[in-house]
Amino acid sequence: MDQGVTLFDTADIYGNEGFLEHRFGDNEKLLGKALKGRRGEAVIATKFGTTHNQGIKGDPAYIKKSVDASLYSLGIDYIDLYYQHRLDPDTPIEETVGTLAELVKQGKIRYIGLSEAPVDIIRRAHTVHPITAVQTEYSLWTRDVEDDILPALWELGIGFVPYSPLGRGFLTGNIKELEDLSESYPHQMFTRFQGEHFEKNVKAASLIEEFANKKGCTTAQLALAWLLAQGDQIVPIPGTKRLERVQENLGALEVKLTKEDLAEMEKIAPKGIASGGRF
Repeated sequence: MDQGVTLFDTADIYGNEGFLEHRFGDNEKLLGKALKGRRGEAVIATKFGTTHNQGIKGDPAYIKKSVDASLYSLGIDYIDLYYQHRLDPDTPIEETVGTLAELVKQGKIRYIGLSEAPVDIIRRAHTVHPITAVQTEYSLWTRDVEDDILPALWELGIGFVPYSPLGRGFLTGNIKELEDLSESYPHQMFTRFQGEHFEKNVKAASLIEEFANKKGCTTAQLALAWLLAQGDQIVPIPGTKRLERVQENLGALEVKLTKEDLAEMEKIAPKGIASGGRF
């Protein structure tokens, strides 16, 4: 925050060691403690809907309980941006967003967001109440959203928040072998870390690293600068555990990419460069 960061993104399911630890509210409590006395300087985003034992929930009763729990954990009286973490297949999006619209009127939340939502759901949701932001994976590594999601968001005037902007670690330049991953990293969940996919991805990432070296920046800074160059409505949320990585990521703001740079990067990292599916 002292270095100009204002947006903080969390979720009720995020724990101290990640959501696989099956704890609720741990990261919200940490964030609330950190921002105490500085609430007015921060935009706080959190999410609801992913449970440990009941699947995905988006019904009105669950939402009302979730928002109160998040407000308590964060120690605040309103949430700036409240996302539906994943879509509930058993609850129409109109019912979910209608409930969220009530929370806006009550002053418990200011804006509504969706995470991992397809275009038809975004459009249906937006007719009930304006959607402020949509969050999904997007990076030099994963560019599926360019097909239909981004054009729809620009048409509707909705902001886009890319998570995993560093390709789940591949675009940091620090993953050369599986041994480079921490023991707690859930790489077994992602096909891109398996067998031949992993080998191909390491080779592809090395090309991006070479271009970063030419630009005099780190691979992570180049990846973030590329995202920022895709449009003013894009606000990436790189996650990290170390202060030096936060400072490195912020250095992306100093990396200026020309049209020629972007064209060269398109050749080095064309759409579909990553081997294997996202999950």
